[in-house]
Amino acid sequence: MDNIFNIEPLSMDKTGLKKDALKGDVAVVTGGASNIGLGTARSLAWLGVKVVIVDVNPETGYAAEELINEENGPDSALFVTTDVSDETSMRNMAEKAFKKFGKADILINNAMDMSLGGQILTSRIYQLDRQYAIAARGTMIGIQLFVPGMVRRHHGVVTYSSTAFRYPVGPSNYCAAKAAATSIMMSLANELGPAEETGVAVFCFIPAGVSSPRLAPVKVQPSIWEPERREGGGAFFGRGMPGYEGMIPPQDCGAALSYSITRAKELHGSGIILQQALRQMDWPYPNPETVPTSDLERISEHGLSMIFSIMGQGFPEPKVPLTSINRSDQVPDPFE
Repeated sequence: MDNIFNIEPLSMDKTGLKKDALKGDVAVVTGGASNIGLGTARSLAWLGVKVVIVDVNPETGYAAEELINEENGPDSALFVTTDVSDETSMRNMAEKAFKKFGKADILINNAMDMSLGGQILTSRIYQLDRQYAIAARGTMIGIQLFVPGMVRRHHGVVTYSSTAFRYPVGPSNYCAAKAAATSIMMSLANELGPAEETGVAVFCFIPAGVSSPRLAPVKVQPSIWEPERREGGGAFFGRGMPGYEGMIPPQDCGAALSYSITRAKELHGSGIILQQALRQMDWPYPNPETVPTSDLERISEHGLSMIFSIMGQGFPEPKVPLTSINRSDQVPDPFE
């Protein structure tokens, strides 16, 4: 197992959570046989969650199942070879998950293929089609298979591994596909209504730069919002992630997402980035001096709905007064 995954110890002891805190829950993790998905599956299993590993790669999938069962005991994990973009494949996976564990309480939509990433003018259309099929189509199929049961039981969490809305230079088609899936998630949160009433919480989680094995240490910069330009746009994380030398290890990402799941009702209808979850846990960063000491303001509900009409600078001379879109400003909605 170590030879396949380059496994490092989990980081769950740093979260402040108790072992087996979510015992009795069942999670479905798409893209669960590597990197972010595997780090999250291992972390949830530490919390006592039974894990269904959903992945297209049987070699890493069965190895992940064996690893989690070794770490947490027999029948802690089930792997099902699955193409998330295919309804028949997903239904087969759901049937096996229900037969094994009886239900699904947590759905983590994480599957994606970054190898297809490319820029708008140079990538092939089939690359966008496949990215969209995995991200948006796969997310919607998973939601339709598992969320109705959560609603009936008044208990569930749905999350999605989102990303930046755009990259200055990089895998733009990857961002576009994930933007579609993110919109599906935010619409689902609205459709379900308050988590306090339904028992089902929906939020998006941006992992930022996560990789295993980690890249060699690089010069750390104070901001992740200034990616280096690289020829061809394939490598867009040329600098270290805040608090780290190089990329964030999967076990830290898994700990942050697992912690966020324990607070999902508070996060319903939100998008958060990994660093915000780490900050909530007073995380012991390897390089704390590079962690930003401020964050962006939260956008209002109306601003979120109108986001496509308020991007960029717009007309240089607006003809009416501008209303704040900051969530905390309590400015009256001009459309009400």
